[in-house]
Amino acid sequence: MDSSVTKGLDALSALARGPAGGRPPGSAASVSELARGLGRDRSQVSRMLTAMAAEGFVGRDEGSGGFAPHWRLYTAARDLTAHRLRTDGLTALEGMAAETGESCYLGVLAGDATVTIAERVPAGSRQLGSWIGRPYPAYCSDCGQALLSDADDDEVAAVFARTEFVRHGPNTPTGPEDFLRRLAGTRRRGYSIVDEEAEPGLYSVAVPVRDFTGEVVAAVQVVGPRRRLEPRTQECAAAALRWAGHLETSLRGTT
Repeated sequence: MDSSVTKGLDALSALARGPAGGRPPGSAASVSELARGLGRDRSQVSRMLTAMAAEGFVGRDEGSGGFAPHWRLYTAARDLTAHRLRTDGLTALEGMAAETGESCYLGVLAGDATVTIAERVPAGSRQLGSWIGRPYPAYCSDCGQALLSDADDDEVAAVFARTEFVRHGPNTPTGPEDFLRRLAGTRRRGYSIVDEEAEPGLYSVAVPVRDFTGEVVAAVQVVGPRRRLEPRTQECAAAALRWAGHLETSLRGTT
């Protein structure tokens, strides 16, 4: 690839990640900030950004005077992420199902619910119908904790601000504080364990999937009867972590 193109893509990726200092991804960055981050000459970076702005790849923030990726790029990136979740996500589920012999799902967050967007169910499964497109309360779903694992406590509280915590299984969280206590364990482990929270006898592990910005956009799950899966927690979690990593690689466009 031409070195000037490579440098431009490096600059665009740096802008998408956001400047240092705790500002969110996509925040406007000054020429000096970007030059320091890339280890390049300021004048060179300035010319590069001016050229990318002329082509509509980046825009200048009127308030700070810094540069950020143009909103059209985010729209295209979201569309590509959604497409890859459904295509490469199914490949990941097939790999998980082959390793574990269990039903595997890919879910996303929609308000205070989770929605399955892909599934791979082994032959002989007693599942009635498909879970694709069916919402389920995030506070007790198989992947709710994984999907909210990177949200801070205030964000989680906002998600469930108007949610009634109805009991679906013997271990369903009783409210937001109970959910947050369980979420703390998910954050420490890097994956969630849902033990008879969604329904009696049901057990699952779920792993968050992050896109190129590092944001959690989905979660892969291994789901099955508690009597069979609970003794295999580590094995199922390892498979889910491995295939979540494969899917993240695809979402980052590095395959």
